[in-house]
Amino acid sequence: MYKAIGMLEVSSIGKGMYANDLMLKASEVGVVTCGSVCPGKYISIIHGDVAAVENAVKVGIQACEGQYVDSIVIPNVHEGIFPAITGTTMPEHRDALGIIESFSLAFMIRTADIALKTAAIEAIELRLGTGLGGKAYFTFTGNVGAVESAVKAVVADAGENGLLLDTEVIPHPSEKFWATLF
Repeated sequence: MYKAIGMLEVSSIGKGMYANDLMLKASEVGVVTCGSVCPGKYISIIHGDVAAVENAVKVGIQACEGQYVDSIVIPNVHEGIFPAITGTTMPEHRDALGIIESFSLAFMIRTADIALKTAAIEAIELRLGTGLGGKAYFTFTGNVGAVESAVKAVVADAGENGLLLDTEVIPHPSEKFWATLF
């Protein structure tokens, strides 16, 4: 499994594509996803070993020429992050549902990593910007105590930075509601 994840967020789609190409040429990294997101920005999410991801993100930032929005590099990222981003998760057990919503895409990836490392939860989806007006959210499941613990850890980490919009814990969602999530 990959040891690190990196993300670059750019306010220009063209500049984002250009930076993405340079990132992939600069280091031996793979693409998790890349493309346009709301509201008219471009993100590149890459994976690889820590040094390669750090270098690629650095190259991408330098290529942005005033269009840089945000970036993140997470060494030793939780393995549940990748399938949550690509939408390929299907939790084995469904109990409580946790929802974390943010104004920042990079912050949400870091937040999801913290939640997954804090408690015995399973990722459902890490939705980044598309169709959300530039916001992001992370949904996950586990027993009520684990979901509450993950949410508390995220809230404590966020502090007063203003990037965390909302958190919710739904103790026992109805089966009809669960069906809307998959």
